[in-house]
Amino acid sequence: MRLEEDSAEVVHRALDLGVTFLDTADLYGDGHNEELVGRALRHRRAEAFLCTKGGALRDEAGTLGLRGDSGYLRGACEASLRRLGTDVIDLYYLHRRDPEVPIEESVGAMAELVAAGKVRHLGLSEVTAEELRAAHATYPITALQSEWSLTSRGVEALVPVCAELGVAVVPYCPHGRGLIGPDLEASKAWAAEVAPGFAGLPEHIWELADRRGVTPHRIALAWVQQRAEVWDLPVVPIPGTKAVRHLEENAAALGLDLTAEELALLEPTTTP
Repeated sequence: MRLEEDSAEVVHRALDLGVTFLDTADLYGDGHNEELVGRALRHRRAEAFLCTKGGALRDEAGTLGLRGDSGYLRGACEASLRRLGTDVIDLYYLHRRDPEVPIEESVGAMAELVAAGKVRHLGLSEVTAEELRAAHATYPITALQSEWSLTSRGVEALVPVCAELGVAVVPYCPHGRGLIGPDLEASKAWAAEVAPGFAGLPEHIWELADRRGVTPHRIALAWVQQRAEVWDLPVVPIPGTKAVRHLEENAAALGLDLTAEELALLEPTTTP
């Protein structure tokens, strides 16, 4: 019960702070996370923009599988609705593209969920520019969810296509998968241990954090949020948290605007 009480407390505090974009998936905890979110929203559903995902699953051995066929996605959505305790999902993502199924078929099935009133908007996660265009031609895609942070900028090759099509970007892991910690040297050591091929950390994060009197996490999240201005498209980062204090730290980044000079410091340097 403690986990459920803590989860509900985080959700309620988020809503109180005006953080209404809530993200989950049927893969998380094999549906348990959806159940927690659904119970937390039982009396506050109208306050939240509720997002979940389908199309990725694990077998008994823990191996990740992908299903993008229409029958599976219809059933997955129905199951998510039951676990979330809601009649409609605000944003429903294809969690990962099934290489055995044309993306037009997957998105077409999801569009039927919109027509049936079970889903309001459609999203994709981790697709190519070609896949995004094909999906968008089948039914308008509202959002692309992909990793985006100061330590992971590969999605920027796809961002111009999102801007062209009017697709919002929803960055996950905006804090850099734990690589951006309170201390630079500790972060370097951790990066060397968990990501030996990693090119390096933008060390100016810690300098700016000291200068501004905030945590490096807040600098990192503010940077992601300001990608909206840089690329002229909606950017809605989803930092995960299990604790109210971390939620409040994340929410505080909303009030931190980095100057053009500070943003320039965080750009990667090139060696002649």
